[in-house]
Amino acid sequence: MIKVIIADDQDMFVEGLTSILNAYEHIIILKYAKNGLELLQLLKKNKPDIVLLDINMPELNGIHTLFYMRKKYPDLKVIILSTHSSSEFVNNLTNLGIDGYILKNTSGKELVHAIEQVVNGTRYFSPKIQEIMENNPAMNINKTDFILSDQEIKIIKLLATGNTTQYIADKLFISIYTVDTHRKNVLAKLQLKNTPELIKYAVNAGLVED
Repeated sequence: MIKVIIADDQDMFVEGLTSILNAYEHIIILKYAKNGLELLQLLKKNKPDIVLLDINMPELNGIHTLFYMRKKYPDLKVIILSTHSSSEFVNNLTNLGIDGYILKNTSGKELVHAIEQVVNGTRYFSPKIQEIMENNPAMNINKTDFILSDQEIKIIKLLATGNTTQYIADKLFISIYTVDTHRKNVLAKLQLKNTPELIKYAVNAGLVED
């Protein structure tokens, strides 16, 4: 039995997915989430084999959710469901070590095949996504450079709880310059503009208490 959680805020699309997956006896839908924050809460109490993850969601979008999931649940299988197929978008997501990328206009048969492949340990990408990857040799689906390090997580938590750069430097036995470098790196990785946005991300992702 393959246990699935669907994270998508489009009701009609989710209803279509449900109808497709319910036709297969070996697939069971555990829960639904309308945004990344709901998904992270569900993962605390549920253990799916795979998550079908949309990107454009309110509260906490799919990309930011994926950053946290890869840190907290590194072995959880994730297939991206998206309408986006630009090389930049695909590159950002494959760099996070996703297990699959399916365009939302794909057939139900292909979706089920993708789920089965990924659960069995083989990555699956829609033909159009595969073509984009093949035409961009710089892409590497095994790359994990954009996953937050333990040190970066510590700095996020300390920043989000109102500590100064000097305090963080003293606590972690590093220089102020190093703290600032880590902060800038995290902003770049998460595609955030400033520290307030970083703090909001940290709270939404459950890295610190609200």
